[in-house]
This record gives sequence, structure tokens and C-alpha cells, in this order.
Amino acid sequence: MTTNMAEAGADAVMVVTPCYYRGQMNSASLIHHYTKVADTSPVPVILYSVPANTGLDIPIDAIVKLSAHPNIIGMKDSGGDVTRIGLIIHKTKGMDFQVLSGSAGFLLGGYIVGAVGGVCALANVLGEPLCNLQNLCSLGQWEKARELQYRLIEPNIAVTRKYGIPGLKQAMQWFGYNGGNCRSPLQPLTEEQTKELRKDFVSNDWL
Repeated sequence: MTTNMAEAGADAVMVVTPCYYRGQMNSASLIHHYTKVADTSPVPVILYSVPANTGLDIPIDAIVKLSAHPNIIGMKDSGGDVTRIGLIIHKTKGMDFQVLSGSAGFLLGGYIVGAVGGVCALANVLGEPLCNLQNLCSLGQWEKARELQYRLIEPNIAVTRKYGIPGLKQAMQWFGYNGGNCRSPLQPLTEEQTKELRKDFVSNDWL
């Protein structure tokens, strides 16, 4: 699949943890898997840990080992544990390896402990404010960054764990994008859910 993605024009690939037999997905198994992927991938590999969906975190010792691979360039961590993100950054210091926050809800926290950026669902609707947050952090304007982060928390929760993809697609429509329909089995929001979603954006001055 990495070859197909490279041929389609991808500069890098983000590879989620295998998790179907997660009881056997220990450090040795994950190191073996990602090493094989990275060895054969024609483009750089980014590790992707999203425990809310997989029930599995990549162990830190495995991340440290994999960070030494010349074709593994970083990681997206969507777990929300800023302490863990900070430890990963600390343990991989000196390696050619970058850590990305996986959600706008803890983007500021990630920057504070050394993350270089984020890959965030909320960027589909509030891309410019998320870029502004990065700029504020780069300039050391922490008070403004904190106030902006506060306003991102509830909308982010709404389009991720609260309403998920249906919520994100609805919000995209409000901001002038074509969110389109959800694929089955996901269903569009109910009228009441749509009202609650909108409230999360309006109360934080985004709508």
C-alpha cells in the first residue's frame, strides 16, 4: 500500500497500529511490523497511535527503537496524554524524529513539551485559527495562545469524540466547505444534535 500511495504522489505515509489481535501487539511485534513497513516503503513513514479507535498505544520503548530507523521520521500521537508526548520527545531527542499532536484539544500542550505541529480533525473547519496557535507559540505569546486554545476545546470535542465524522461534516458545511454525506453505517446528526453542535461553535465565537 505504501508503494501505491507513493505512486499517487504521497510524500510520506502515516501508518496506524495493527490492532485486531491487540493482545499480541507488544513492543516486539510492533517493532517488527513497522520495521518491515519502513524497510519496503519508498517514502518516509510516520507512526500513528490512536488508542481511542484501536485500544492500543505504541509502547514508548518501541517508539524509541523505531525512531532510529532512517525511514521512520516521526509520529502522530492522538492519545491526549501530554505527559506521554513529552516523554516520547525527551526519549527521542537527538534522533531525526518529530512528534505531532493528534488533536486540537491538546495542541498547545503538545507545543509546550516540544511537538512540532499537529494533525487535527478540527483543522478541516478551523484551519486558520490552528495555524495562528502555532504562530503564537513560535513567538512566545503564551497568554494569547492559551486564550485561543480555550476556544478550540469544545468545538474539537464536538467534532471528535462527541459527534465524530457526522459532526465534522456538518460543521464543514457551516464554514463553506462541502462535507458531503457520511458513509454507512454512520448516520447524519439528528436535529437536536445539530443544535448542540452549533452551540459549541457559537459559544466560542466561531459562528
